Amino acid sequence: MSNLDTAWLDLDYKPALPENRQMGIGIVGAGEIVESCHLPAYKMAGFKVVGIFDLNQERSAKLASDFGIGKVYGSYEELLADSEVLIIDLAVPAKVQPKLVEQAAGAGKHILCQKPLAESYEEAKGIAEVCRAAGIKAAVNQQMRWSPGIKASHTIIQRGWLGDLLQATISVNVKQEFANWTFLREIETLEFMYHSIHYMDTIRYLFGKPEYIYADGARFPGQLTKGETRTLLHIRFPGEARGLIHDNHNHIGTQEDRYATFRFEGTEGIIKGTNGSLYNYPVGREDTISYYSRKLHPDYWFTPELHGKWFPHAFMGTMGELMLAIEQNREPSNSVEDNLDTMRMVFGAYTSMKENRAVYLSEMK
Repeated sequence: MSNLDTAWLDLDYKPALPENRQMGIGIVGAGEIVESCHLPAYKMAGFKVVGIFDLNQERSAKLASDFGIGKVYGSYEELLADSEVLIIDLAVPAKVQPKLVEQAAGAGKHILCQKPLAESYEEAKGIAEVCRAAGIKAAVNQQMRWSPGIKASHTIIQRGWLGDLLQATISVNVKQEFANWTFLREIETLEFMYHSIHYMDTIRYLFGKPEYIYADGARFPGQLTKGETRTLLHIRFPGEARGLIHDNHNHIGTQEDRYATFRFEGTEGIIKGTNGSLYNYPVGREDTISYYSRKLHPDYWFTPELHGKWFPHAFMGTMGELMLAIEQNREPSNSVEDNLDTMRMVFGAYTSMKENRAVYLSEMK
């Protein structure tokens, strides 16, 4: 096996970071995701967070104190006026994002948008148009692309070790109480919009743009939220490749029976693994991955050890890619333009649920 050591050990799964890590970041939002993911990841990466703003000034002040952030802004306008801030990091609900993007782009700031990009496809297109017109770099925080297991899978696929791609499957069966987030209690577009959007974006990242999708969603008796919390999504790609996402957030059994797995198959190989962050959430564990390729060995499963988790480590990837795009004067791979195809999948899923039919992405112009 010695001749394969470098091939299977070096999976290039850690986030790439810019040479200049001192580009000033201004954060909008001081909620749980900023506290548990954005700020810890930026600290690990050595990024420079200049200041933070939230309508809840007490929360802003607390996070500033906890993470050594120098400025707590009294308004969004004050943040935008700060010449030290090069990048706006939006950690806000989708309904308020279009207006905040418009203001940030008008101030000439680069932007890391939160996902979902918007609450309608028209608004998502509008965000892309505003950013394009302003000539700024704008990315979307679809950070699962940089989770260790998925980034390693991308490397394996790009090296051709799976051959022609045939099947992508992501299956999640966990206990997640969406009602803990107040703004999610009344929203009617829940699971696809705020969770499986990660898996849609991930499968598209690995397999390319789908041809059409067919979706179904359901509730759980007595749930405290209005929207769907159990979903199935069938994805068809041009040719023979297919995808399947199964997601249930109402698991009634023990921790040991909960799971979050992925499996990617091709004509020459297979990848299988676990999304560690969803095991015993929010504590989580590191991702696992195993893969087989006839191109490497006819009867051996490679099982490299991965370090890091989706939360918070992958958050270095989304911000790092935006910084690299600024540094190299190119579009980020997770740009708002690119994300429009993910939004087509999300809104196509809701159309499919409503009309009980396959929805082609080409239907959304």
